[in-house]
Amino acid sequence: MSTTSQASVNGDSQSPRPLRRDAQANQERVLAAAVTAMLREGRHVPMATIAAEAGVGVATLYRRYPNRDALLEALTHRAFELLVEVAHAAETRDETALSCLSWWWDQVIDQRDQLVLPFSGGPPVTSPQTQAVQSQLHHSLHRLLERGQRDGSIRDDITTRDLIIFGAMLVAPLPGATDWDHTARRQKQIYLDGLVPPPAQRLG
Repeated sequence: MSTTSQASVNGDSQSPRPLRRDAQANQERVLAAAVTAMLREGRHVPMATIAAEAGVGVATLYRRYPNRDALLEALTHRAFELLVEVAHAAETRDETALSCLSWWWDQVIDQRDQLVLPFSGGPPVTSPQTQAVQSQLHHSLHRLLERGQRDGSIRDDITTRDLIIFGAMLVAPLPGATDWDHTARRQKQIYLDGLVPPPAQRLG
């Protein structure tokens, strides 16, 4: 995860500075604790609970994240960086684009607990740094989509937005659903089958 971009989200966006290694480790511990606490108690879990989960004082937490929206913004940024990292890895695979997308969605399902935001709600993305990472994700998926439409593995009418919306659905378990990983992978396979071009398009 980029230390410079995370520093700019939480500090001065005009002059971002890389975090020291110990500060980076502390920040990651706080964000990981926030994810754990939100999974257990919901997005409105008290900041004091998150601080206790991370093993830091509440004052320390508020110095880094002066309000809940600042913390949610940092979690959103963290989630987009994770998604971009996996999308870039998918692009390097020597397979059809459809197979690369299948692999990408498998990684998204595997790491869905780390994607508390932005898929489960939160403030709009306003930080230029987070918007830049979000744009990287869209561009990476768009490149995969264009590759699939060139290699004939993906229909011509599919858009990047279609891929992103479906990915968001995979990480949001339905209330009362059991064994969501199995359910999500079943839905993924059904969706992949629907991305395959019809015979006329493949012949063309």
